[in-house]
Amino acid sequence: MTAPVQDAAPGSRTTVHRRPLSFGRFVAGAQARGTLVVQPRMGFSDPALMRAGLLATKGAANAVVGTMTIDSYTRVNDEASAARALNGGVPLNGFPITSYSPHTSRWVLDGVRDAGFPVQIRHGSARPQRIVSALARLGLDATEGGPVSYCLPYGRTPLLDSVRNWQEACDFLAGLRGTGAEPHLETFGGCMLGQLCPPGLLVAISALEALFFHRAGLRSISLSYAQQTNADQDRDAMHALHRLAGEFLPDTDWHIVLYTYMGLYPQTRHGSLELLERSAELAVETGAARLIVKTAAEAHRIPTVAENVEALRVAARAAARHRTATGARPGNAPVPHTDPADNAVYAEARALVDAVLNLDDDLGQALLKAFARGYLDVPYCLHPDNAGRTRSHIDGSGRLTWSEIGAMPLGPVRDRGRRLTAAGLFDALSFVQRRHDRTVPPSASRPSLPTAARRPAAHRQHTQEVAP
Repeated sequence: MTAPVQDAAPGSRTTVHRRPLSFGRFVAGAQARGTLVVQPRMGFSDPALMRAGLLATKGAANAVVGTMTIDSYTRVNDEASAARALNGGVPLNGFPITSYSPHTSRWVLDGVRDAGFPVQIRHGSARPQRIVSALARLGLDATEGGPVSYCLPYGRTPLLDSVRNWQEACDFLAGLRGTGAEPHLETFGGCMLGQLCPPGLLVAISALEALFFHRAGLRSISLSYAQQTNADQDRDAMHALHRLAGEFLPDTDWHIVLYTYMGLYPQTRHGSLELLERSAELAVETGAARLIVKTAAEAHRIPTVAENVEALRVAARAAARHRTATGARPGNAPVPHTDPADNAVYAEARALVDAVLNLDDDLGQALLKAFARGYLDVPYCLHPDNAGRTRSHIDGSGRLTWSEIGAMPLGPVRDRGRRLTAAGLFDALSFVQRRHDRTVPPSASRPSLPTAARRPAAHRQHTQEVAP
């Protein structure tokens, strides 16, 4: 075990942390008021900078969730490398929660986290047990990931190991309910590889991971979906995710979290802010309770704290405007529907979920069998446990559709003969970026970039951020 590399920040004091209002109840309360919860993706290895980042985002909008994103070494349990970097003064791309002493980490949170500002730990690990244990020692009880979504895109950890590791982590989190806590776990399945994965598969994996959490005993769960290439298709996907959550998560406090587009981001300021606003509007239209934002700097470098604050404000204002303009209702009420065939994304996702559940009563074993047989197969994913027989493309209307389905139980595919060339793949990957960069810049009503965001690079060296 790596020894703590720093005992406490200068002038720190230790307090006994009572568990604040639960993460799930905070989000539910904001949604009941008609307020979209906004959240950055931010992590710093310097405790003082991490604390400052949390304080800056805390007051950015009416309902904000704080984020502590974990560094890459800690994700893979390489605490020795994290400790060497910290002892050598080398910044990491996140907060090394298992390398700092609990005293130091408590100082970061002291007086920052409270009932009106919950903090979520985000990490990207297929081996989350030590991270989950560390966050629990701090009185935190909200994190995210999943046995599939934090395995296939991020490395070569066998899926068998990831399922076992995540079962242990879920069992541990569920055990915290005995202390009076209500731990919250968010699926990352709706964000597989960020782009070029048709929504039916994203929705299915998100629903399956949520059900995995539920069967482990968790009762506060959020289901993720990442904004894709076509707004109408995204609305169908969000409605499908709502419906599946209602069908498979009884006696559960659940909500939907939307991610602003996870692929190649617009390079222009007006294009990036426009895409962020579209994601906020989509969240309002489809009953999402929480939005993970991206910044105007996303295509160029790691964003500063000030740029994250700006993104939170832009998203919150866009959501409030859109709710007022459309009269959208808050809450998790079921989306009106008549027949599954009315929503092609729901029909596809339900077919995949049912096929997996029929493989084994143990959902972990069912997921393993599903990938082994190709019932679940993520396009363009190179993980050894992914069959790699599926392909997708963007059709003429901008929708993500299948061109090859491999062994997935989805029936015939109309464009089965279509194959992407290298140039076609590049065009597909940059589709959203190009669409928003070529739009006419909006009026001067856009908020200006905060002064702190324009500081020289030397003052931004610790503004580290990682993918989840």
